[in-house]
Amino acid sequence: MRHLALACLTVLTLAACQSHDEDKTATAPAPAPARPSTAPPPPLPAVANEHHEFTPDITAADFAAHLRTLSSDEYDGRKPGTLGERLTTNYIIEQFKQAGLEPGNKGEWIQTVPAVSTALTGQDSLTLDIAEGGVTERFAFGTDMVAGTLQAKAEVDLQDSDVVFVGYGVDAPESQWNDFDGLDVKGKTLVMLVNDPGWNGSDANLFKGREMTYYGRWTYKFEEAARKGAAAAFIVHQTEPAGYAWNVVRSGWTTPRLDLPESEDPAPRLPVAGWLTHDAAVRLFAKAGKNFDELAKQADMRGFKPVPLDAKATLHLKSTITHSLSNNVIGMVKGSEKPDEAVVYTAHWDHLGHDPALKGHQIYNGAIDNGTGIAAMLEIAAKFAQEKPKRSVVFAAVTMEESGLLGSKYYVAHPPFPLAKTVADINMDALAIGGATHDMTVEGHGQNDLEDMLADVLKADGRVVSGDSAPEKGYYFRSDHFNFAKAGVPALAAGGGIDMVDGGKAAGMAAEEDYGKNRYHQPTDVYDMRWNFDGVMQNVKAFYGLGEKLADSDVWPVWKDGSEFKAVREKSLAEGSKKKK
Repeated sequence: MRHLALACLTVLTLAACQSHDEDKTATAPAPAPARPSTAPPPPLPAVANEHHEFTPDITAADFAAHLRTLSSDEYDGRKPGTLGERLTTNYIIEQFKQAGLEPGNKGEWIQTVPAVSTALTGQDSLTLDIAEGGVTERFAFGTDMVAGTLQAKAEVDLQDSDVVFVGYGVDAPESQWNDFDGLDVKGKTLVMLVNDPGWNGSDANLFKGREMTYYGRWTYKFEEAARKGAAAAFIVHQTEPAGYAWNVVRSGWTTPRLDLPESEDPAPRLPVAGWLTHDAAVRLFAKAGKNFDELAKQADMRGFKPVPLDAKATLHLKSTITHSLSNNVIGMVKGSEKPDEAVVYTAHWDHLGHDPALKGHQIYNGAIDNGTGIAAMLEIAAKFAQEKPKRSVVFAAVTMEESGLLGSKYYVAHPPFPLAKTVADINMDALAIGGATHDMTVEGHGQNDLEDMLADVLKADGRVVSGDSAPEKGYYFRSDHFNFAKAGVPALAAGGGIDMVDGGKAAGMAAEEDYGKNRYHQPTDVYDMRWNFDGVMQNVKAFYGLGEKLADSDVWPVWKDGSEFKAVREKSLAEGSKKKK
């Protein structure tokens, strides 16, 4: 049995639990009789002060107990580099030990992840200056554009850089598409569209139609521009193809940016990267004698060529650079027959900490995001420790997912098991809490045959796999499994289904919308003692079932034809085979 102090559970202890919406420090007179109300009472937050005995089985009681501790106010939002990190990582290590796991990072529980923070200064007066048509057009930071350096340098000067429109900024040989064809962009400032070629033209025959590929993600576009030697790149924001509004972009670029130091991630990085609003792009192109919207339509056509503008860009960036450390926690169950082959489970432990400037409750408890993923990992790890699988099973609780998937990025760069020997990654992030469902949603549906194996697991429970409800938003590229995918390792991102047993798809869509609107990345993402764990426990057991199939077999999952990650895996396995010889 495992023991730990945990949260309010019984009727007696509920009396001691304080709502985040109330202040009960003062004695008040007896209230008048309340009028009947149909509104639900506020959530009952957790505190880490109750003893709980864990079992080696996967149970709702154990899952909830982990979740209450991880999302309690005492853990202060689990922000990297704080007391909340130390409490969280110590908790995970202790649970791994109690379950019978071994250290998973070459004899160590911890994998230290270095990070560099770049905080842009002078944002109020910062402008992007575009010289065109004999005059200088200025674009203000925050309202017209956002920008920053990806090179972690205190000062960066972009001076009179030629501006070029490069369509979607995509070079995809397997799709016979190259937006840079015939142009050397070294030292130039690139303007590009968000999402994939074909978006504006709604051409289902280009790439994957409305489903975003990695070429559509802003991270790829900046990476490709840097590989081509550009001095700067600006993506034109449009809400529908981006999948989020301008305020999301603005808030993401006004706060300090975290990344791995160049010593750990030596891939090319842009001196200047940023976004333009659609209105700013229209104005910029018009001053250069071009029609932005017409050129955007042309960029959806095969044979598109980059379009130089009669314009030059100037921008001066000043930033404060700081360095920090955080930790991945890695445990493992060593394989009984093939200990050198590994199935990896990932879940990020970090969240957003707390904000003293907020009124009322100031802690981003992150109960669902991603207390649920870590609770699932601990339950699955304890189960595997009793089963002794043929292959090794690794449990990586990674840091700084909220800062750009940095913990998993570092793990992939320094894997305890070689990536060619890593069978698959199963990622658990923000698992939906609610009633049972007929299905389980797979993000990036059609990427690899892990989803087919999951379908077999679900079939035994009378359930099915369903695709992402919003594939155009590119959710497959926005959590820790993605770093494994980029390295060629088949990776699964799955979560709660959308077709609920009680209420059908309408209820599932409403619950998904409610979470995104009222809880996601907000202080309201707190543990609620009234939660129904039926659905999430279905899914935790399915995650275990998939890992069990992989760990007790000789199967090597593969990427499906058309996946942008297939060639990377084939190259990795070929190189691994050569080393073995």
